[in-house]
Amino acid sequence: MLAITNTYTNQRYIFIQKYNTHHMSLQQIKNDVINCTKCKLSKTRTNAVPGKGSYTADIIFVGEAPGRIEDIRGEPFVGIAGKKLDDALQYAGISRNDTYITNVAKCRPPNNRVPTKEEKQVCSTNYLENEIIIINPKIICVMGNTAFGSLLNGSDIMKHRGKIFAKNKRLYYISLHPAAIIYRQELEQVFKDDIKKLRVIANQLKTGQSVKIDHEESSN
Repeated sequence: MLAITNTYTNQRYIFIQKYNTHHMSLQQIKNDVINCTKCKLSKTRTNAVPGKGSYTADIIFVGEAPGRIEDIRGEPFVGIAGKKLDDALQYAGISRNDTYITNVAKCRPPNNRVPTKEEKQVCSTNYLENEIIIINPKIICVMGNTAFGSLLNGSDIMKHRGKIFAKNKRLYYISLHPAAIIYRQELEQVFKDDIKKLRVIANQLKTGQSVKIDHEESSN
């Protein structure tokens, strides 16, 4: 198996300096998301939902798209699925305030359908990629098949959950979407254990230790 040692700590400030020079910041992305009209979802949403969390987070959590409560409140993961995520974070000993939480699509699709390829592409290109670059986390937690497919062209989340992928010098940890627990209660402990394992991995990276890579994705 391949192994990689986190070497990105010193790069964090280089990326921040670079993007501040181009007037890029999480606040600017937030403003752009709130005012976005780049796809049809802007016509059906109540509120766009930008990412939220720490500017220097070691972990970014990426889900599929906002749900009904998120659409109303304009914040990510504040509904039932968000409560499941909070429970898992608490179980793992991770403070939500120390993470950054976002979605592939920033607006709720009608009736909570899966975002289309166009909708995912618009949000990824304009917002998600920049969120990741600016924060430059130790690892990105990919939650669910939609995020898995969008970020890593992956599928079959149950087969790959708990594994580490590497792509373009970034690390990705694969897990369930917490909404899956709502319909399959037996997955709740599975999800909690995934997030607990993620904390261990993040701590290893933070202290400069190497971690085992389960799959190396080729660059696009």
